[in-house]
Amino acid sequence: MDTIERIVIIGGGLAAANAAETLRQEGFTGTLTVVGKEPHLPYERPPLSKGYLMGKKTADDLPPHDAAWYDEHDVAVLSGTEATAIDPAARTVSVDSGDTLEYDALLLATGAEPRVPDLPGAAAASYLRTKEDSDHLREALAAGGKAVLVGGGWIGLELAAAARQAGMDVTVLEMAPLPLGGVLGETVARYLVELHTHNGVDIRTGVTVESIETADGRATGVVTADGTLPADLVVVAVGAAPVTGLAEAAGLTIAGREAGGGVAVDEHLRTSDPHIWAAGDVANAAHTRLGPLRVEHWDNAIRQGKAVARSMLGQDVAYDWQPYFYTDQFDFGMEYVGRGSADDDVEIRGSLESGEFIAYWLAGDTVTAGMNVNIWDVNDQLRELIGSEVDRADLTDLR
Repeated sequence: MDTIERIVIIGGGLAAANAAETLRQEGFTGTLTVVGKEPHLPYERPPLSKGYLMGKKTADDLPPHDAAWYDEHDVAVLSGTEATAIDPAARTVSVDSGDTLEYDALLLATGAEPRVPDLPGAAAASYLRTKEDSDHLREALAAGGKAVLVGGGWIGLELAAAARQAGMDVTVLEMAPLPLGGVLGETVARYLVELHTHNGVDIRTGVTVESIETADGRATGVVTADGTLPADLVVVAVGAAPVTGLAEAAGLTIAGREAGGGVAVDEHLRTSDPHIWAAGDVANAAHTRLGPLRVEHWDNAIRQGKAVARSMLGQDVAYDWQPYFYTDQFDFGMEYVGRGSADDDVEIRGSLESGEFIAYWLAGDTVTAGMNVNIWDVNDQLRELIGSEVDRADLTDLR
């Protein structure tokens, strides 16, 4: 393996932060530079739709490391700096200041960005990805009025819960027959719908959005096939697209959209260029058991950030852990591990009525995923069950 004396990380999220931390922990003493487009230190994004949005966390709570940590560990952070080009042959990164950074190893942790639908007025709607987006939404929630959320995925439902708890009248518009039905299956997805409905959220399914109404450049309503819904706040949450422009221009292999998109990497998180790696939301990685997989969740960014750092240093690491995510909506708190399918059977242990239960997804007798809802300190036990064959009669709520 070539000697690595200069590492450049492009990205300002958790994958970048954890990679930098792990590189220093593992003894890398060379030049380490983090290039972040946003004017902040690398920070975590889940609070943007949860605690930070609702005023329970401050801006200081978002970065896993403060400026002093980067200084103490001799990590140069170029905040508010955009990487504009990669030259794989010369092993350089050009940035918008006009400077050129040389590297022996490069990590792409460029993340993802909200999908903007091809609809009239869509650009005037609000989206959520950055701290500034969350600041804008927090101001809108404080102002009150009517909120319309286009999209009933995890972000859409989390924002709906936050807006409703802030006192807004909230409507969620979902094209599918059931929000998250394709992810959770009917039983659990319907439980989530009933949770929101019970808390005053108007969830409308099978809805075709035709355009976003605007006035003076601001979204004022949503036009659907069934009529127009006026709104003080319109948020579009219809998924995210991996930020692959730099990688494409550099000639790296990109996964097809049908496979989830993103920069294609092997199980060691290395791209088609032997000196470039990718991690986090942008990486479509060869999972050792599940195959090519791109995951946009907090846990994966942390784990891949740590793993890719070790991979860059020549250690034998592989992408082999089960996907994990969590959410908090009203009094619904859950952790999910594994990768279930809407075609799997769902077994519930505990009580849907009480709001404390474990959901198991099974393909035949094999556990593909598990979710603990308001039952805590059991997710590691669920993780151990993933991929194993069980007797369904032996499944419990783990208490």
